[in-house]
Amino acid sequence: MGLTATELSLAVAVPRVLVADDEPALVSGLRIMLRGAGYAVETARTAVDVVALVAERPPDVLMLDLALPPGDGVEVCREIRRFTRLPIVVMSPADAERENVRALNAGADEYLAKPFRVDELLARLRGVLASSAEGAGSSRVEIGELVIDLARRRASLAGAAVLLAPADFEFVRVLAQRPGRPITDRQLLSALWGPDYERDTHRLRVAVARIRAKLERDPSRPEYLITEPGIGYRLRVPREVLT
Repeated sequence: MGLTATELSLAVAVPRVLVADDEPALVSGLRIMLRGAGYAVETARTAVDVVALVAERPPDVLMLDLALPPGDGVEVCREIRRFTRLPIVVMSPADAERENVRALNAGADEYLAKPFRVDELLARLRGVLASSAEGAGSSRVEIGELVIDLARRRASLAGAAVLLAPADFEFVRVLAQRPGRPITDRQLLSALWGPDYERDTHRLRVAVARIRAKLERDPSRPEYLITEPGIGYRLRVPREVLT
């Protein structure tokens, strides 16, 4: 006997994407492409609609245009972060680096520069969805030969313990809780040393050099602690090929 439509919907969990953009051609293209890739798609054209839809029926991931009317997608990120941790991927022009940083500081998880390739978009969506699921209950992060035990506050590389000072482990812990996602300099400085140190990028660079010296085979070509130019840092995820 075949399954009914209701039984099929229960048997197969289809990820739901809310696309928030006011460009009809882009929204139409994204709807076709995402549905073809196995996603259920909903759309919104204003900031008010986005917040209302997320509050009423949270999607699995939000794709948010930073120029969404009335004009400040960063504030939308901030508002949504007051009541949910759903993954947010922001979309912006390629030269909007400052706005991307503001969005990440406001709680966005990833960013895409317009125009973007289909494979790039799908990879970002898979990444944030996987990281969200992994972060829900895992206290152990494994990236190649690097293992970070968040519960026991220990790290090991190729089976050998890595001795990290408490402050350095805290740095790694912050990144490990959002594997693959860029964390801005400001977020890291505030989380590790407090809001008074948000502009002390020299302190951050010194910490990164010290941690890489212990975690990386070749600190000049890091495999695990990756720099996101103009943004901050991230931990490489297991799906990425280490070189």
